[in-house]
Amino acid sequence: MTNITLTIIKPDAVKDGHTGAIIDQIIKAGFSVKAMKLKHLSEAEAGKFYEVHKERPFYNDLVKYMSSGPVVPMVLEKADAITGFRTLIGATNPANADEGTIRKNFGKSIESNAIHGSDSDDNAKIEASFFFAGTDIY
Repeated sequence: MTNITLTIIKPDAVKDGHTGAIIDQIIKAGFSVKAMKLKHLSEAEAGKFYEVHKERPFYNDLVKYMSSGPVVPMVLEKADAITGFRTLIGATNPANADEGTIRKNFGKSIESNAIHGSDSDDNAKIEASFFFAGTDIY
Protein backbone atom coordinates (compact mmCIF):
# COMPACT_ATOMS: atom_id res chain seq x y z
CA MET A 1 0.00 0.00 0.00
CA THR A 2 2.51 2.59 -1.04
CA ASN A 3 1.40 5.96 -2.32
CA ILE A 4 -1.73 6.16 -0.20
CA THR A 5 -3.08 8.83 2.07
CA LEU A 6 -5.99 8.94 4.46
CA THR A 7 -8.38 11.83 4.34
CA ILE A 8 -11.44 12.67 6.39
CA ILE A 9 -14.09 15.08 5.19
CA LYS A 10 -14.90 16.79 8.49
CA PRO A 11 -18.33 17.21 10.16
CA ASP A 12 -19.08 20.79 9.05
CA ALA A 13 -18.23 20.07 5.41
CA VAL A 14 -20.47 16.96 5.48
CA LYS A 15 -23.30 18.86 7.21
CA ASP A 16 -23.01 21.76 4.77
CA GLY A 17 -23.41 19.40 1.79
CA HIS A 18 -19.88 19.72 0.39
CA THR A 19 -19.00 16.00 0.36
CA GLY A 20 -19.70 15.50 -3.35
CA ALA A 21 -17.85 18.65 -4.44
CA ILE A 22 -14.83 17.73 -2.31
CA ILE A 23 -14.73 14.17 -3.67
CA ASP A 24 -15.05 15.56 -7.20
CA GLN A 25 -12.09 17.88 -6.62
CA ILE A 26 -10.05 14.96 -5.25
CA ILE A 27 -10.82 12.74 -8.26
CA LYS A 28 -10.14 15.55 -10.74
CA ALA A 29 -6.71 15.95 -9.10
CA GLY A 30 -5.92 12.38 -10.13
CA PHE A 31 -6.49 10.49 -6.87
CA SER A 32 -8.18 7.08 -6.89
CA VAL A 33 -10.58 6.31 -4.06
CA LYS A 34 -9.53 2.93 -2.62
CA ALA A 35 -11.95 2.90 0.35
CA MET A 36 -14.67 5.23 1.64
CA LYS A 37 -17.42 5.25 4.26
CA LEU A 38 -19.76 7.55 6.17
CA LYS A 39 -19.02 7.30 9.90
CA HIS A 40 -20.12 9.13 13.04
CA LEU A 41 -17.17 8.92 15.41
CA SER A 42 -17.87 8.61 19.12
CA GLU A 43 -15.82 10.88 21.40
CA ALA A 44 -13.78 7.81 22.40
CA GLU A 45 -13.03 6.96 18.76
CA ALA A 46 -12.11 10.55 17.90
CA GLY A 47 -9.92 10.68 21.00
CA LYS A 48 -8.11 7.52 19.98
CA PHE A 49 -7.62 8.72 16.40
CA TYR A 50 -6.16 12.05 17.54
CA GLU A 51 -4.28 10.55 20.53
CA VAL A 52 -1.01 11.87 19.09
CA HIS A 53 -2.29 15.37 19.99
CA LYS A 54 -3.45 14.43 23.51
CA GLU A 55 -1.07 16.84 25.26
CA ARG A 56 -1.87 19.74 22.93
CA PRO A 57 -4.23 22.50 24.15
CA PHE A 58 -6.64 21.99 21.23
CA TYR A 59 -7.09 18.23 21.78
CA ASN A 60 -10.41 18.27 23.68
CA ASP A 61 -12.01 20.75 21.26
CA LEU A 62 -10.78 18.68 18.31
CA VAL A 63 -12.26 15.48 19.77
CA LYS A 64 -15.62 17.19 20.41
CA TYR A 65 -15.65 18.69 16.92
CA MET A 66 -14.72 15.45 15.13
CA SER A 67 -17.45 13.56 17.02
CA SER A 68 -20.09 16.27 16.44
CA GLY A 69 -21.49 14.71 13.26
CA PRO A 70 -20.80 12.27 10.44
CA VAL A 71 -17.44 12.31 8.67
CA VAL A 72 -16.28 10.67 5.44
CA PRO A 73 -12.93 8.90 5.78
CA MET A 74 -11.29 7.78 2.53
CA VAL A 75 -8.13 6.00 1.49
CA LEU A 76 -6.73 7.66 -1.62
CA GLU A 77 -4.01 6.47 -3.97
CA LYS A 78 -1.73 8.39 -6.31
CA ALA A 79 1.99 8.68 -6.94
CA ASP A 80 3.48 10.88 -4.20
CA ALA A 81 0.07 10.86 -2.47
CA ILE A 82 1.05 12.60 0.77
CA THR A 83 2.72 15.62 -0.81
CA GLY A 84 0.19 15.87 -3.62
CA PHE A 85 -2.78 15.68 -1.29
CA ARG A 86 -1.41 18.19 1.20
CA THR A 87 -0.92 20.60 -1.70
CA LEU A 88 -4.51 19.95 -2.86
CA ILE A 89 -6.03 20.59 0.57
CA GLY A 90 -4.00 23.71 1.37
CA ALA A 91 -2.84 25.30 4.61
CA THR A 92 -4.44 24.27 7.91
CA ASN A 93 -5.90 27.76 8.28
CA PRO A 94 -8.24 28.32 5.30
CA ALA A 95 -7.45 32.06 5.44
CA ASN A 96 -3.84 31.19 4.54
CA ALA A 97 -4.66 28.48 1.99
CA ASP A 98 -3.95 28.99 -1.70
CA GLU A 99 -6.85 29.78 -4.02
CA GLY A 100 -8.51 26.64 -5.39
CA THR A 101 -7.46 24.37 -2.53
CA ILE A 102 -10.10 22.37 -0.67
CA ARG A 103 -9.60 24.28 2.57
CA LYS A 104 -9.82 27.66 0.78
CA ASN A 105 -13.00 26.54 -1.00
CA PHE A 106 -14.78 24.84 1.91
CA GLY A 107 -13.00 25.59 5.20
CA LYS A 108 -14.33 28.03 7.80
CA SER A 109 -11.56 28.14 10.43
CA ILE A 110 -8.40 26.36 11.60
CA GLU A 111 -10.53 23.70 13.34
CA SER A 112 -13.41 23.63 10.87
CA ASN A 113 -11.14 23.44 7.84
CA ALA A 114 -13.21 20.87 5.88
CA ILE A 115 -10.67 18.07 5.56
CA HIS A 116 -7.91 16.04 7.21
CA GLY A 117 -4.90 14.69 5.32
CA SER A 118 -2.18 12.34 6.56
CA ASP A 119 1.19 14.00 7.10
CA SER A 120 3.48 11.04 6.35
CA ASP A 121 3.51 7.62 4.70
CA ASP A 122 3.71 5.90 8.10
CA ASN A 123 0.78 7.90 9.50
CA ALA A 124 -1.25 7.24 6.35
CA LYS A 125 -0.97 3.49 6.92
CA ILE A 126 -1.81 3.81 10.63
CA GLU A 127 -4.74 6.15 9.96
CA ALA A 128 -6.10 4.01 7.11
CA SER A 129 -6.08 0.93 9.36
CA PHE A 130 -8.01 2.88 12.01
CA PHE A 131 -11.01 3.14 9.67
CA PHE A 132 -10.57 0.24 7.25
CA ALA A 133 -9.50 -3.41 7.44
CA GLY A 134 -6.91 -4.30 4.82
CA THR A 135 -9.54 -6.24 2.90
CA ASP A 136 -11.70 -3.08 2.65
CA ILE A 137 -9.03 -1.19 0.70
CA TYR A 138 -9.13 -1.92 -3.04
